[in-house]
Amino acid sequence: MDDVDAVQGQIARNMLTSGDWVTARLDGVAYLEKAPLVYWTMAIAYKIFGVHDWAARVPIVLAAIGLAWIIALFGRWAFGERAGFYAGLCMASGIGLFLFTRILIPDVILTLTTTLAMWSFLRAMDEQERNERRWAFIGAVCMGIGLLLKSLIGVLFPVAAGVLYLLVTHRFLSAQVWSKLHLVSGMVVILAIALPWHVLATLRNPPIFAFTLHSGPGQYHGFLWFFFINEQLLRFLNLRYPHDYDTVPRPLFWLLMLVWLFPWSVYLPATVKLSFKPADRAGQTRLLALCWVGVVMIFFTFSTTQEYYSMPCYPALALLIGSAMASENSWVRGGTRTLSVISAGAAATVIGIYWKVRHMPAPGDIASALSRNPNAYRLSMGHMLDLTLASFAYLRTPLLLAGAAFLLGAVWTIRSNTFRASVAIACMMILFFQAARVALVVFDPYLSSRPLANALLAAPDGKLILNGQYYTFSSVVFYTDRDVLMLNGKFQNLEYGAYAPHAPSVFIDDTELPPLWSSSERYYLVTQATGMDRLATVVGAANLFVVARGGGKLLLTNQPLNLRASERDPEKKSTWDWGLPWDSELCQDTVHLTACTPTYSFIARAWGAT
Repeated sequence: MDDVDAVQGQIARNMLTSGDWVTARLDGVAYLEKAPLVYWTMAIAYKIFGVHDWAARVPIVLAAIGLAWIIALFGRWAFGERAGFYAGLCMASGIGLFLFTRILIPDVILTLTTTLAMWSFLRAMDEQERNERRWAFIGAVCMGIGLLLKSLIGVLFPVAAGVLYLLVTHRFLSAQVWSKLHLVSGMVVILAIALPWHVLATLRNPPIFAFTLHSGPGQYHGFLWFFFINEQLLRFLNLRYPHDYDTVPRPLFWLLMLVWLFPWSVYLPATVKLSFKPADRAGQTRLLALCWVGVVMIFFTFSTTQEYYSMPCYPALALLIGSAMASENSWVRGGTRTLSVISAGAAATVIGIYWKVRHMPAPGDIASALSRNPNAYRLSMGHMLDLTLASFAYLRTPLLLAGAAFLLGAVWTIRSNTFRASVAIACMMILFFQAARVALVVFDPYLSSRPLANALLAAPDGKLILNGQYYTFSSVVFYTDRDVLMLNGKFQNLEYGAYAPHAPSVFIDDTELPPLWSSSERYYLVTQATGMDRLATVVGAANLFVVARGGGKLLLTNQPLNLRASERDPEKKSTWDWGLPWDSELCQDTVHLTACTPTYSFIARAWGAT
């Protein structure tokens, strides 16, 4: 998909092809925002499987599977076989883990390392544990890896939760506890894992440091300042520059936890019946889980937040839910009945929407039926606000699958015991996730620019320009693997690196575009449809030739696609022989491109599509 998904995948490819595994780059511009481990894991997957979009997802998939497995083992160790099964099932089939592993962000890997670090903490202190040093070592390794995934929070969350737990249990001053944790050797392990990259990145991207808490246009203070001061301290205080993000309202951030843990969140009330006294292994684990949740949620209550930032505490809540479900008390049975009602209501709602749109026309792709809310797109789920009733006409199959899933859950959980209900819930979510997957395929032209990339790959060679910032069309770059120029794109994520010494000259403005566009060399330009009027003013509407369009985006070229037979490349399966210029009078609906039937779509001619 466009945005961060293809950005992460392309950075990993750039590391692999350039041999520079220290400094992340996009189009040659230093990208200093993130720690590198997620890029390294994707680059290794490329090395093994080749550079493919699915290969980039292999580390995320393995981390998600590993997370559910570790939670099941953790729960079994703490509470018993049945509770471990419920906890693992809760982790594997919750909405949050599914949603936030559709994009290439490292949070699921961070959640895995945090979980293993927390388990290691308890194992190292357990009176029956014979290998406390090994578990202390595993915890240190996990925190070192966490530093290379999401920087300081990779250490902060496990350490803060552990310290809070020791304070609550009055063991913070116990010399025996600290000896079991092997702090000195643990710190050596953490530094051995994380320090080399930080040192190399600092030396390769000077100045070493700048003593300032301010940044702005044209200012460059090197890697160390940007990575620690700007990206962590100033972001926490909501003072980061550039301010290319938004924050979820605090009450909503807390309430959304019920959504991300759904359907298992119906069992959260049953956790109030549990004992949190640290008298045995089960009580210690529950108390640690409570400290764990508190640290993560309170930290982000005072920081800027995205919807998925709460993911590191999903495992703690899954453990509590698994423990509560194993008790099979009246609150658990009440949770199952509540879920039956919610599932029945959801099934009725989904089927009602399907009935409403069953005869609605669905021309073109789904972009033509969506609204636009650009102010919401700096939140990870901002595009959900684009949905309209008409857009569900494109989602009839997913609606039927989702309705069947909820109906299955409603019927199967009625009068079921806890074990049968858990199996029914898991089956319901498997079918619901399939519905979501089918829906994502429908959304592909809108969320991705792959159709434009396919058209570009089959078209004659030429240089590529992106109208706006890199993130908006990042999948075009990933699928074509081309260097690009960015028209008025020196803002947001690449702005800081653009001012680094020796940064490449890949940013152009409106005054530099006309000479390039009128030259004899072929250029291509990818743009949002909403940008067409401005482009027509800059270079002239008669000079904008439409190559392909889809999802509210267009691929343009500066010359007609008029190939003689001798110029055609048979390997590219070229079958076109003409192209029409953009006509703004014929294309009044530039947002959705529903009125642009006279413009020629290359992709239709190239593959025989409609």
